Amino acid sequence: MVKLSFFGGTRMVAGSNYLIETENTKILVDCGLFQGEKVIEDKNYEKFPYNPKSIDFLLVTHAHMDHIGRIPKLYKEGFRGKILGTRPTKDLTHNMLLDSQGIMKDEAKRENRKPPYSQRDVIGVMELFEGIDYHQILKLSKGTKCQFRDAGHILGSSIIELWIGQVKIVFSGDLGNPPVPLLKPTEFIDETDYVLVESAYGDRLHEKRGERKDLLENAIEDTITRKGVLMIPAFALERTQELLYELNSLVENHRISSIPIFVDSPLAIRNLDIYKKYPEYYNKESVYLIESGDELFKFKGLKFTETVKESKKINDVPPPKIIIAGSGMSEGGRILHHEIRYLPDPNSILLIIGYQVSGTLGRKILDGAQKVKIFRENIPVRAEVKAIGGYSAHADQKGLYQWIAHIKRPVYPLRNGKKDIKGLKKVFVVQGEEGPALALVQKIKDNLGVETEAPYFREEIVL
Repeated sequence: MVKLSFFGGTRMVAGSNYLIETENTKILVDCGLFQGEKVIEDKNYEKFPYNPKSIDFLLVTHAHMDHIGRIPKLYKEGFRGKILGTRPTKDLTHNMLLDSQGIMKDEAKRENRKPPYSQRDVIGVMELFEGIDYHQILKLSKGTKCQFRDAGHILGSSIIELWIGQVKIVFSGDLGNPPVPLLKPTEFIDETDYVLVESAYGDRLHEKRGERKDLLENAIEDTITRKGVLMIPAFALERTQELLYELNSLVENHRISSIPIFVDSPLAIRNLDIYKKYPEYYNKESVYLIESGDELFKFKGLKFTETVKESKKINDVPPPKIIIAGSGMSEGGRILHHEIRYLPDPNSILLIIGYQVSGTLGRKILDGAQKVKIFRENIPVRAEVKAIGGYSAHADQKGLYQWIAHIKRPVYPLRNGKKDIKGLKKVFVVQGEEGPALALVQKIKDNLGVETEAPYFREEIVL
């Protein structure tokens, strides 16, 4: 018997957490932070619906907080099994968890409750974490093995193939949006019995790569013409690095005028060092540029502001200027200070380039809020708000569908009269809000004829 249970990422983007139980092994895939409305985020403080001490393995798809954010809490509650993820994922996880621990500690203090974990728990997590390579077959227990494949989402991101006896399960993690700056394209899976596929953009399509670069250029040119400020709330992991790659190209090919560009995110700067450490994970174009002597993250006008003092000095630089700062959903970080200052300015632009979870400040602004509350201040939104979906690290509906459609499906009957029972039996659509998830469910059912569902929280399936 193989039992699959869904403890997060169900009809919501965040909180990815899946439990696979066999007679002799318990395996978790991801243990992510819940994000969005307060009632959702309160789940981060609740006890796990399973015994963390009983978990043998934790397989990590990638280092975004909605996939790793509760791992230290898992450790705090007794988990001492082995953690497996790619080498970049291991390094990035360390950075991300240390940063998150400080933020959650401050939040808990404001709300007069204990933080879900401590810095000591983060250290304990990293002692259990083993960095592995793509395509390395790993034996977990008798009859159980796994392999990590390139998801093309962020540096080191993975699709996980899991074999348990005769049953194969694939976890998509988050699938990339190729072609992208820096990374190799998403790998396809030929065969599996069951698959869990993400659906953040399960109901929409992105702009093409050429269009997204043009839209970025247009936003910069508009900012220069208005003598305003271009604010870009960017995730410290991947979005910031991709933006720098694109800005490097625009500056060095003289497609935009040289203006000050600030990266105002200590975490993004620390993550940049990890990106420099793993050039073997880059695509051919990026490798060619590096070998040609181009420093991808260094160009005219670019300045990194790591300290608070340096960050405050950005205000002294007259516009036009570009400020890239975390967090990507405007839920914390230095971007909030810039939004307080420049959202009321009609000459400025707020450019949203990443997914905005329902209930976040970024989502409210994207949905057209005329006024928002930041640090208990009511801030009018007079700046122009633009969005470029093509810079999302997530595959759109077309990309998700093509990835699923590639997997072999059973053929009934074969010429010899026997049924071919090998092939995709069922698709579980996860890691998307209910609307996008159900849209992808319907598209797969209508076009592929494969049994598909969007599971509910705590739903259990015997495979």
